[in-house]
Amino acid sequence: MTFSSLGLSKDLLDAVKCAGYAAPTAVQKQAIAHILKGGDLIAQARTGTGKTASFALPLLQLLQEAAPQDRKIIRALILAPTRELAMQVEHALKAYGRSLAKPLRTIVLAGGLNIDLQIRRLHHGADIAVATPGRLVDLLRRKAVDLAPLNILVIDEADKLLDMGFAGELEVVLRSLPARRQNLLFSATISEKVMALAGVFMVQPLQVKAEDGPPAVDLVVQRAIAVARHQRGPLLRHLIAAEAWDQALVFVASARDADIMAAKLLKAGIAANAFHGGLTQAQRGDVLGGFKARKFNVLVATDLAGRGININQLPYVVNYDLPRSPDDYIHRIGRTARAGARGVAVSFIGHEDEAHFRLIEKRLHVRLPRESVAGFERAGAPLPILKGPAPVKGHRMSKKDKLRALVGQRVSVKRKVEICPY
Repeated sequence: MTFSSLGLSKDLLDAVKCAGYAAPTAVQKQAIAHILKGGDLIAQARTGTGKTASFALPLLQLLQEAAPQDRKIIRALILAPTRELAMQVEHALKAYGRSLAKPLRTIVLAGGLNIDLQIRRLHHGADIAVATPGRLVDLLRRKAVDLAPLNILVIDEADKLLDMGFAGELEVVLRSLPARRQNLLFSATISEKVMALAGVFMVQPLQVKAEDGPPAVDLVVQRAIAVARHQRGPLLRHLIAAEAWDQALVFVASARDADIMAAKLLKAGIAANAFHGGLTQAQRGDVLGGFKARKFNVLVATDLAGRGININQLPYVVNYDLPRSPDDYIHRIGRTARAGARGVAVSFIGHEDEAHFRLIEKRLHVRLPRESVAGFERAGAPLPILKGPAPVKGHRMSKKDKLRALVGQRVSVKRKVEICPY
């Protein structure tokens, strides 16, 4: 199958060629043609599989083919969990739409950016808005944005949006949309929460699951090194020097830890910088740009960098602190081994981390041998596991109640949504 067989216009085929795509990926094959027909879609696809292009390309074409409208209205809305991902999506839209006969205007509506400037830009109009839920709800409450004329809604990284606690904001946004629209939902995992959300606003969506070759983690060499917590810093510096790591992304638990670790690496003569939500948008852009340009060797980051941040040919990822869930582990190590390349993911395992890491291994169906590095051996015995009191029945929400709360009592009355014809 080729891109031309999917029904894309010549302008977009030229953009695809300029982007270096030889053939469509699995998610692009299944999604593009269906979106061009105007249907609702739920797509499960990992990052790094061409997911953004699978909705950006047909969205651009649909807006091009639609009858001319008032340029001051937003015709397509893309919701993303973070500023970085929103800006990355907008960058892709601009790249794919650069050669269109009728250029389309885009705007990013995200926290950390000047809201007054965004309001002024909205007044001048935009065809496509790429937004984070929190900032969009703020603009809706200020009556600075009107979503009533919207044609297309895209929810990107739906699982992450829900994990980050945006269920309430999503409900506010959905209530602000017209009944007649096309709905597209993309997610790395399709959980009960994601399906509950989709059930609120989608009509007979096509559901696809795209797998391009082996899972991304199969291309990652995973290492688990047993080390005491107080030895993790010295071990990290030893590995960088002894194994000649030229570039590494190191995940830690908090912004404070990221700043401290970056400062310690700098003191040891290792070029490093911190990346976390405590930085301004401009600072984060500078840090990420510097790392991609290899101006320094080590980026110490929180889970802000776990999804949506693409760094070409990144060779090493380190779980200095283990992630909270197996899914977060997959997304962390997925920052390496992209586009078919190989990569290495190293996890530091203390006695107190063993039980949690075994859960991650079980989810990934792997069992990693515990390495031991001379001079940094994990000594002692694990602490005994202390069980808490038995749970009291009736004091926790049931699964059904959690789902109801998640989708805001399913918007009380589920309205019928018509597919927007093109």
